[in-house]
Amino acid sequence: MRLKLYRAPAMAQAMARVRSELGDDALILATRRVADGVEITAALEPEELRQPDPALLAALEYHGVSSSLQPAFLSFAPLPLDDPLVFVGPPGAGKTLTVARLATRLVMTGTIPLVITADGKRAGATEELAAFTKLLGINLIVASHPATLTRAIGQRSGPALIDTPGCNPFDPGLLAEVTELVGAASGTMVLVLPAGLDPGEASDLARAFVAAGSRYLIATRLDFAHRLGGVLAAAGTGLALAEAGVGPGAADGLQPITQEWLTARLMTGPHA
Repeated sequence: MRLKLYRAPAMAQAMARVRSELGDDALILATRRVADGVEITAALEPEELRQPDPALLAALEYHGVSSSLQPAFLSFAPLPLDDPLVFVGPPGAGKTLTVARLATRLVMTGTIPLVITADGKRAGATEELAAFTKLLGINLIVASHPATLTRAIGQRSGPALIDTPGCNPFDPGLLAEVTELVGAASGTMVLVLPAGLDPGEASDLARAFVAAGSRYLIATRLDFAHRLGGVLAAAGTGLALAEAGVGPGAADGLQPITQEWLTARLMTGPHA
């Protein structure tokens, strides 16, 4: 099934985009109000799409997933920078570096983001992010309590990027802590997962975060991973692929994911 995420100021505009891109046979899976209007998750059944070429099918087999997870069936969308973005994920997924990279991108284009760390648990987390923000010439706000985070968000006049503690989504208490932070920020939850995970494990993790409210996916460490089945499996839970971690640099280590880029990446591994 091909999933896509659409945003527009009004429902009529969002539906017009759905029909324009997916046609009259599109299935509307979910709708919700967001800060700048409405969001629709729509889909097409696989039989409505062209058949993949044999080379792509062979690549998907190498990456350990079925043809139902080919890029044409997944959703791709840019991060909604009008919303406060709250980055969540398991420990070590790369959330802090992702926040630093996005902040760098924004500063290089002339936009000053509000950068907040809500990670009061990991030793050195604040210092790590502070080192990046100091180089960028912007302040880092520490707000690890929901009430403090709400006050901090009140200062924003542009994009807000919020780092959170690593979270085991199968622990209800830990997941509740993270979702409380998202609510305090009135933000959009963005899941950060590393490439190279077992597809089944990645899917389980993603489903748990989707159930908690995640809508977007950033895949990190694509420069280290040969097999991307975990990325595809996570996206197959309904998350919109937004960004890929592709290198060690802060300025060039992150890039938007598109269907075309992901397809090319899948087909240029050792199996090719």
